[in-house]
Amino acid sequence: MKILYVITGLGQGGAERVVCDLADKMYKKGHEVKIAYLTGETLTLPNSKEIELIKVNLNDLGSLLPAYIRLVKLVKQYKPDVVHSHMIHANLLTRLVRLITAIKKLVSTAHSSNEGGWIRMFLYRVTHHLADITTNVSKDATLSFEDRGAVPKNGMRAVYNGIDLNNFYRHTNARIDLNKDLGISNEVKILLAVGRFNKEKDYPNLLQAIQILKKQNSFSFKLLIAGDGELRGLLERKINELNIDDEVVLLGRRSDIPELMSAADLFVLSSKYEGFGLVVAEAMACKCLVVATDCGGVAEVLNAPDFLVLPCDSLALANKIKYTLSMNKDIKSDIIHKNIERVHNEFSLDSIVDKWIDIYNEK
Repeated sequence: MKILYVITGLGQGGAERVVCDLADKMYKKGHEVKIAYLTGETLTLPNSKEIELIKVNLNDLGSLLPAYIRLVKLVKQYKPDVVHSHMIHANLLTRLVRLITAIKKLVSTAHSSNEGGWIRMFLYRVTHHLADITTNVSKDATLSFEDRGAVPKNGMRAVYNGIDLNNFYRHTNARIDLNKDLGISNEVKILLAVGRFNKEKDYPNLLQAIQILKKQNSFSFKLLIAGDGELRGLLERKINELNIDDEVVLLGRRSDIPELMSAADLFVLSSKYEGFGLVVAEAMACKCLVVATDCGGVAEVLNAPDFLVLPCDSLALANKIKYTLSMNKDIKSDIIHKNIERVHNEFSLDSIVDKWIDIYNEK
């Protein structure tokens, strides 16, 4: 099977990693795979060097027509059996490509419960008929699209993201290595957050919770944040303003996320919006306890209401962090065991890839 993945960009993020993992697995199964991306840097890449990456160069409104023509030419020359697009700009553009080019099967995948305002939702709706199958990454996200009129009722399926369990697992010496690198003692609780510095991740909410925990002075801790993005300067100012410079470490972009998750006592997600919550499942796979905001599909991933709080509630988040870290070892071990089982049963990349192959082969 010849598969063309089209994605808005290959920057740092969950959707980008999902597409690259999917492409790698499909290639290993013997399929011919290419990835076209519309814009930006290539920060997330497939492992297989044989997978060709094609930049379409959609940089602004003025480049829309040339980018459209490039994508049309690519589809005509490559003649894929399946075009699978990801994220709103790629979804809309590939649908428009189908107006003038034969595409055997077009699958559109959204990656969030919130992909923009009413104009974007309207564009999704009026182009819906151009895709054979439209999916999102959680049941919550599909219902959100229905409620906002982006798709007709039952016009969108939920297909969870998959985790490569060969990459995300418990690294036994990770805490020892981290202690050496950052000069942290075993008595200090390590909190970890991972993700782009953007509005959706709502890091100010997490930083406010950290200030509350500092004032409570119940235990010694460090918050490590792995990631980067357009709001880095704002977060640096916020950290200084809240006087939590000693409690927060911005690690920047990291390639050792599984090791960081293995070293942490608690993974914290503070997002306003999520589609699936890939990092939550990855932390679970690394045997790290999780506290998260109840947004998008996170509740479906975690399946543990005791460790969820409402978005934008810093006090609730601080209290939940404190509550989780104060649990005894037996309870923590039981939760970790259940989390591992859930990840292996529901979110294994191999099983999710098989689901996609079934979808690609549907008549």
